[in-house]
Amino acid sequence: MGQKLPRSAWSCGLEAIRASHAHSPRDGSRLKAMSAKIYRPAKTAMQSGKAKTHLWVLEFDQEKPRTIDPIMGYTSSGDMRQQLRLTFESAEQAIAYAERNGIEYRVIAPKDATRKSVSYSDNFRFNRM
Repeated sequence: MGQKLPRSAWSCGLEAIRASHAHSPRDGSRLKAMSAKIYRPAKTAMQSGKAKTHLWVLEFDQEKPRTIDPIMGYTSSGDMRQQLRLTFESAEQAIAYAERNGIEYRVIAPKDATRKSVSYSDNFRFNRM
């Protein structure tokens, strides 16, 4: 059977949590440093259609690196904004939102895929490789 740990040994996890929250400022100075990227997502390799590629996305940049929890080994972060993903109908709406809320932003222009048309008989050509 496993050995039971005394309750006092559990406090190291709480101390780590308290230490991580002690460094987060509450005066709003973090809000001034917010930056984000605005882009239109590309089609994934598993998609044959173009669903979910017409909306524009605003994602916040990572402010501090992720940390590894010393007890469990989980990767974690104290930055909640990394979880936010805001979608907009157009790039102009996303830009207006960023400017209205004082967020520094950069717009990543979408790369339109150029499709070349080939005939069906090209699949059976002798030296197609």
